[in-house]
Amino acid sequence: MEDCKIILSVICPVYNEIKYIDACIQSILFQDYPKRNIEILFVDGMSIDGTRDLINRYAKSNPFIKLVDNPQRIVPIAMNIGIRASKGDIVIRLDAHALYPTNYFSALVNQLVILGADNVGAACRTDVLNKNQKTLAIKEVLSNRFGVGNSTFRLGVDNVMEVDTVPFGCWRKEVFEKYGYYDERLIRNQDIELNKRIIRGGGHICLISDTYSTYLARETFKGIARNNYLNGKWNILTVFYTKQFSSLSIRHFVPLLFLLSLFLPALLSLFYLPIIAVMLLSLGSYIVCIFIICFLLSIKKKLSFFYLFMTFPLLHSSYGWGSFIGLISLWKIK
Repeated sequence: MEDCKIILSVICPVYNEIKYIDACIQSILFQDYPKRNIEILFVDGMSIDGTRDLINRYAKSNPFIKLVDNPQRIVPIAMNIGIRASKGDIVIRLDAHALYPTNYFSALVNQLVILGADNVGAACRTDVLNKNQKTLAIKEVLSNRFGVGNSTFRLGVDNVMEVDTVPFGCWRKEVFEKYGYYDERLIRNQDIELNKRIIRGGGHICLISDTYSTYLARETFKGIARNNYLNGKWNILTVFYTKQFSSLSIRHFVPLLFLLSLFLPALLSLFYLPIIAVMLLSLGSYIVCIFIICFLLSIKKKLSFFYLFMTFPLLHSSYGWGSFIGLISLWKIK
């Protein structure tokens, strides 16, 4: 492929990823992009679990792999360190929790050149490292429209589509000079915010159908709850810091609205009891919906109804609660 002559810099922020990093690196090594035209920068937040040692072992036999320090550990800082240190004409961001098919790099670079877009990405499928009834239920919920909303990159496309955001990303390096680097204040949502900024600046972001990535989800209820709590919290903080509601999409605030539909009527019912009907209607409708969805999924895909029925509310409530706490925490931020 002609476009494989382009020098490519691949940046992967990491911190204590020993559980996932080996599989991630293996999928990188099998890429069909010429190794002579590539550099892989693992920007590490000073891991203490063996991640650094493993990366260094791979680097000894693969000189295009490099370990770069990120003492502040924050992902957007890692990305900015990697971008500024990179030597390539094109930059791709990876996640250590994901696996990539052999054509991932070449497909993104090829389509970036053909489309002339500012950012190109591919669908992100969800899987789990260890498969059992619980983890397979978690995987299904995190892939389900009712679980994660109508995010196009999670659902995939049949043809190239212009979208508001993509997972990870593939950019020409000059895009960062034109639209700005990653916002280092954002612990979460930094990719979404950057993509929204590109769109506001007149840029174009495309989701392609030629390849995909496979995200390896957290496999415990505690891990799912914590991750989505932080996602929900940083939805609010992202809007606060950027002063742009358009930094995110309406779907990011649906769990908060659902939670408020329960809390506010319950509170107001202390003064006017009949308003409790609003809470009961909202909660009842939700329970009926997830019961039907879980029942159908358990039959169709032979999954555990119990774990499905546990995961949907956990996902939504932790996300909504995080957004609620984010709102409350704003008064502390100067």
